[in-house]
Amino acid sequence: MNPSNLMLAFLLTLFAGLATGIGSALALITKRTNAKFLSLALGFSAGVMIYVSFAEILVKAKDTLIAELGTRCGSWLAVGGFFFGVMVIAIIDRLIPATENPHEIHTVEEMDGHSEEHKSKLMRMGVFTALAIAIHNFPEGLATFTAALSDPNLGIPIAVAIAIHNIPEGIAVAVPVFYATGSRKKAFSLSFLSGLAEPLGAVVGYALLYRFLNDTVFGFIFAAVAGIMVYISLDELLPSAREYGEHHIAIYGLIAGMAVMAVSLLLFI
Repeated sequence: MNPSNLMLAFLLTLFAGLATGIGSALALITKRTNAKFLSLALGFSAGVMIYVSFAEILVKAKDTLIAELGTRCGSWLAVGGFFFGVMVIAIIDRLIPATENPHEIHTVEEMDGHSEEHKSKLMRMGVFTALAIAIHNFPEGLATFTAALSDPNLGIPIAVAIAIHNIPEGIAVAVPVFYATGSRKKAFSLSFLSGLAEPLGAVVGYALLYRFLNDTVFGFIFAAVAGIMVYISLDELLPSAREYGEHHIAIYGLIAGMAVMAVSLLLFI
């Protein structure tokens, strides 16, 4: 394993995870939520992840597995890996209580005065949302890290897409914590720290899998990464994009993300 690739993969995963800090900063320093921009950005992120998952990651996983196991067995394992990734992230979503779901939409305009009882509930919501994001970001970290480790040119756009997706999660933590405490420092810190689960997921996942990594295992993991990213796009990014803005803006972002990803892949042929 090339040490420089390993370091780049980790740094890209760290960048993606800490984008929650960007979300909290936006919530704490601006007076209004730029809903149209967030809608476009989330749609763009979904477009990048969906296109790269089907056009590149799943194809690469299938090719690797077929080379190792033959056409029939390799194809079945690639498809199995894809839906295994979907199942893992779906189970994590099911385990997160709906009231603390990190993808519940929050805006800066909500920052008004509240009663002490309500502040206590908001603080609880902020803490549990941060925990939910941390749990959710763990497999995302491994997905980003694995993609970057396999192909740095592929890892960069994926890391950017995951980072965009993490911005509203930072808002989801910062807004209720700021309501509850009135402290921008506490709100930013908790939001920022929740993003550290992403690089932690990369490190722990790599440490556990390193001894077992061969082309077959790597192909299966890569197929699972595609499943994780497609699920995130369909279950989180697109619904969130539509909640923040108009339906058409989200779709324009989706198509733009696909186009940018397609062109970037063609440039490296």
